[in-house]
Parts: sequence; structure tokens; C-alpha cells
Amino acid sequence: MSTVTTTTPSLPTTMRVSLLERAGEIGPAERPVPSPGPDEVLVRVASVGICGSDVHYYRHGRIADFVVREPLVLGHEASGTVVAVGAHVDPARVGQRVAMEPGVPCRHCEQCKHGRYNLCPDVVFFATPPVDGTFAEYVTLAADFAHPVPDTLSDDAAALIEPLSVGVWACRKAEVGAGTKLLVTGAGPIGLVTVQVARALGASEIVVTDVDPGRLAVAERYGATETVDVRTGTLDHLAAGAGRMDAFIECSGAQPAVLAGFPTVRGAGRIVLVGMGADELTIPVGLLQNRELVLTGTFRYANTYPTAIALAASGRVDLDGLVTGRFGLDRAEEALQSTGTPGVIKSVVRPGE
Repeated sequence: MSTVTTTTPSLPTTMRVSLLERAGEIGPAERPVPSPGPDEVLVRVASVGICGSDVHYYRHGRIADFVVREPLVLGHEASGTVVAVGAHVDPARVGQRVAMEPGVPCRHCEQCKHGRYNLCPDVVFFATPPVDGTFAEYVTLAADFAHPVPDTLSDDAAALIEPLSVGVWACRKAEVGAGTKLLVTGAGPIGLVTVQVARALGASEIVVTDVDPGRLAVAERYGATETVDVRTGTLDHLAAGAGRMDAFIECSGAQPAVLAGFPTVRGAGRIVLVGMGADELTIPVGLLQNRELVLTGTFRYANTYPTAIALAASGRVDLDGLVTGRFGLDRAEEALQSTGTPGVIKSVVRPGE
């Protein structure tokens, strides 16, 4: 029995990738087109969002204990079209447009069995050394982690289901719901999708802070009821008394933002740390204890893609509006360098261009 079924007979044998040779050095390369395993699909990549982790690997060659020791293909926020399937996958999936969930767990460990597959110690995650990512024309992926998307979603929006999942997960951890008063610090891509998710869930107040007036204006467009430029303003009005916010989601990774947010949260409120900054932070333990605040970190997400796709497909979350630049695969380095520059929210790489 053949291990691969496909209705695309003209698949090439080689493909273009953008390869990170070492920190600060990335360029085009050629690799064989991979073949899907029995439970996998082969996807022609359509769009890949640039994440801060991609930029960090490009600039520094490592993130904490994850070190680029050999050439690596970056990119994990991706969408595409199924062009071939493994022997155990329904051939009808060929031609299906998908959003790719980039981390495939072992499915057997204690964390996986409890549904916390994002904490699986053996997860295989795109663009996390030594696993190659999606700055490539084709990739393989476990079939059940290639989530079908409706034609109403663009390729770029389908790729950004990945960061939207981070926002969905953060709001779940913060228990955001109808009437929630929420503080979000940091109006980058994750902060902006978090604002949109919170609005969709019924949050009544969404206060957003940043140091970039342009991004704060975008946050207002996406549902923030108040914005604060922390270069000139404070959160004292939110911290008055014993705090007025039900939850605080920290998306900047900046120590000052963490410290400013804690006093705004009322007793028994929830604090969710999403932004990655220093390995160690100082927190007001006395306040944490006296108000019985619930403090948690986040690591990726689990079981969020269906919700994220539904939110985007319904129009309650706008992902296309976050895209400020599109680049062909040969311009991946330019896309990486653009991230974080004034006026840029989200750059995407289009491997087919």
C-alpha cells in the first residue's frame, strides 16, 4: 500500500526555504520536499507571520536554553493548503485550506492525558531548535493539527490564528467573561488580539497601556475602552482603594508594566503573564498575599484553535488589519528586520512569492 495519497501529481521534488545559518545570517536555500508520514499531511505553505521568537533567534541565535546549533528554518505562525496525505489520512483532505497548529505533543505523557498538551515535555514545535519551521514552500504536519479554515478567512488571517490562540489562552487563564474589567499591558500583536478576544467575550472595561501612541490608537479601534501612554500617564486611578480591575494580562514583558499592573487588581483577581522579558522579575509578594491574587504564567496554548478560527471567521476578531507588510520568501530577512520598527504591527512571509 502506498504511504501517500495525493491529487496533485505535479509536486516538485525540491523546494525553496529560508535558512538561518547562524545569528544574523539568513538566506535562501534548497531542500527536498518532505513526504508525509502515515498520520500526516503535506501542506503547501501560503503565509507565515513573523513572531518575536523568530526575530530573537535571528538576532541572538538562542532563546533561553533553546540554542540554534545547526542551520534552522524559522517560522511557526502558518497557513496553507493540503496537497498530499499519509496512508491513514482521508484523501478528501487534499485541497483543504488549513491553519497549522505548530506544536505536536507526544499524546501519551501525564500532561497530555490531562489535556495540557502545551506542557508536554516532548512536544515537537516548528522553529524551536532543532525542529525546522515554516519559512518553506512545503511542510509536513500531524493531520489533526492542520485545522480546516473557511474560505472567508484569508491566508494571512489563517496564519495569524496562531497568535490569536495565545490571546484566547490568556483570556481563559484570566477567566475573562461578561462584565470583566481587564487591564492589558503592551499593545503589540499579542496585546491587540487579547483585546479583541476580551471584547468578544463580553469584557465591559478594557484598559490598554503602551509607549507607542500609534499602537494605542489601534487598540482603541479594536475595543479598548481606555488607553494609557505610560510615558506620560499612570494607572493610579485603577489602583485606587483596593484595586478596581478583575484581571490583568501582561503582554509586554517589561518589569515596569508588571509592577504597575499588580496594584490595579482587586482581591481574588487574576494576573496572567504572557510577555517574555527578563528571566527573573521582582513582584510585590505582600500585595499578592494580602489580596489573595492568582498569578500564573502561560506557555503557548492548548485546545484553542477551533475557538480562534470561529472568532476570526465570525468577524468578531480582525486579523487582516494587523498585517502591515508582506514579503516573499527571498525577503524573509527584510521581514524579520521590519518587526519592531515604528508603524509595523505584523509582517508576514509568503513562501509562494
